[in-house]
Amino acid sequence: MIQQDKPQPNRNLGMELARVTEAAAIAASRFMGMGSKEKGDRAAAEAMSAFLKTVDMNGVVAIGEGEQEEAPFLFNGEHIGNGAGPELDVAVGPVEGTALLADGRPNAISAITVAERGSLWNPGNAVYMNKIVVGREAREAIDIRLSPTQNLHRIAEALGKSVNELTVFVLDKNRHASLIEEIRQAGARISLHPEGDVMGALMAAVPDTCIDVLMGIGDATKGVMAAAAVKALGGGMQGMRAPQREDEKRQLKKDGVKLREVLNLNTLVRSDDIFFAATGITQSTFLEGVNFGRDGSLSTHSIVIRSLTGTLRFIKGIHQVERQRLPRKKRSKTPVETAFEVVK
Repeated sequence: MIQQDKPQPNRNLGMELARVTEAAAIAASRFMGMGSKEKGDRAAAEAMSAFLKTVDMNGVVAIGEGEQEEAPFLFNGEHIGNGAGPELDVAVGPVEGTALLADGRPNAISAITVAERGSLWNPGNAVYMNKIVVGREAREAIDIRLSPTQNLHRIAEALGKSVNELTVFVLDKNRHASLIEEIRQAGARISLHPEGDVMGALMAAVPDTCIDVLMGIGDATKGVMAAAAVKALGGGMQGMRAPQREDEKRQLKKDGVKLREVLNLNTLVRSDDIFFAATGITQSTFLEGVNFGRDGSLSTHSIVIRSLTGTLRFIKGIHQVERQRLPRKKRSKTPVETAFEVVK
């Protein structure tokens, strides 16, 4: 429970977080289709890190880009924000879908979530998580211990649909061959994606996106970020650790972890005061990507969710970028400098 004697997040925090993801998306968008996952991700992380320094919060990165020796920006345990404000856990995804960005494919986003300090689940040595995500109407119907077929029938009943009217978001991975076959045998439709299970969770939890459910194994840390968004939306999600490598299995066994433990929303995110924001980088049917206008402007499309009020906002931003008319010897602005300038 939230302790009332501590500073609480201001309702305007969500809008500030949207500006953070806008800056990261704009910086990353310069590398769309350029074939480098690292360059786009680094630019987004640098822009996100720079803008977070202006936000009123005393934050600690709980889900980040890795340990300090691996990531110069937004590493796990890093203190972020200007220090004036509530104590918060922060989960960052400067680029969710780095390969999508590198290849110029749909559904790459920049995302961030914040919640009360100590409330975000620590995956520890768990790398992979099996997940099932649905919207509000079907949240009581799911049980990850049951088969995909059983869950699809329960979800269809909750939604007042037949199974063949359901659409399931699944990552197009070899590990999902049997899952895909079972979903097809059950009669449901499948939307396959190479990456982006945070986006998939959003689409499953937000009404009228043409995605009814997300199923399958993805990154455990992204599962925590997805859980924050789903809980804020009032949707349903369950997970289980799903090690895919022998070394991961051995380590989890050594840790005494029960692999059949069901991770529900209140396990993954213990707080009820959650903010989530995301901005599209590449085009999708859910969030438009960063668009460069003929007049030199930039447009962004973001979503902001606040759990306490259940408010979901879609924000279309038009950012004016001053065209540089500099002598050849002078340096052009970097993508990060441009991003910071247009959203500050």
